[in-house]
Amino acid sequence: MEGITEPCFRDLVLARNPALALGGAYTEFVRVVDLALPVWKLREHLGPNRFETPVGLQLMGSDLGALAATAERAVQAGAPLIDLNFGCPAKGAIADCSGSGMLRDPSRLERTVRAVADALPGFPVTAKIRAGFDDDRQLADLARAAEAGGAALLTVHCRTRKEAYCEEVDWTRIARAVRAVSIPVCGNGSVIVHADLERMRRETGAQFAMVGRGALADPWVFSGHAATVREAAEFLLEYAQVLAELHGAKLAGRAARVKQLLRYWTAADLLGPDRASWLRESDPARLFERLGAAGGLEPRTSSSPSPA
Repeated sequence: MEGITEPCFRDLVLARNPALALGGAYTEFVRVVDLALPVWKLREHLGPNRFETPVGLQLMGSDLGALAATAERAVQAGAPLIDLNFGCPAKGAIADCSGSGMLRDPSRLERTVRAVADALPGFPVTAKIRAGFDDDRQLADLARAAEAGGAALLTVHCRTRKEAYCEEVDWTRIARAVRAVSIPVCGNGSVIVHADLERMRRETGAQFAMVGRGALADPWVFSGHAATVREAAEFLLEYAQVLAELHGAKLAGRAARVKQLLRYWTAADLLGPDRASWLRESDPARLFERLGAAGGLEPRTSSSPSPA
């Protein structure tokens, strides 16, 4: 989700799902190394728009002082809650003993949560873990460590670090975490369609369910709205336009980012049976023309792919 769930995409999703359907969202993770990040940088991650749905700022790092100070500045930047990422499986995160690297040592994970929770007394601090590093034997210990450190809510991605983003998932791991702690648990992993949100809660006992890649396939997954072909095309074209307005992205860059979504896209069956031909489209202007035509929209110039 890194590089996708920044404000350009996230705000379009928030605008299309009522707060009652989408109870909260998080930024993509913000990496903290050895110095606290400035307030302006944290505001960038939160984005320029505010919605009824709260957007928490997710931090990842192993330097407790820098992490705690960044969390304090995140509050100054307007973040309504802070989330700590203990799930990123990237090699760089593991080498730095952050992200899923923390899953090898529950006591260190607890100290990390406590450092941020102590810096923000009374402020909601949440944590996201995977089911484990190489296996799930320490899952209950990791869940209890996050709770002992002061987490107000725990999100459990039901895959281990070793399993990365494999297709197979085991939701019983989420149920085990629910039984291990008294704080609310949010389940994560292969929520693909709207019905999966309730099914995960029912089968695991989790109070909440989190959607990741499922929202790249269907941004309306939270509300269950069946988007029309026109709405689907408008979303992708508006996304391209916002990328230009917020980041100054060139046409080729906008097309590349839209293709990231097209790899997963299912909403309104916009792509038809030949997803591969969309992904092979080498002409950015032609890609946007095809999207407009598929959605029954008026032709747009290559420099301005957004709908009216």
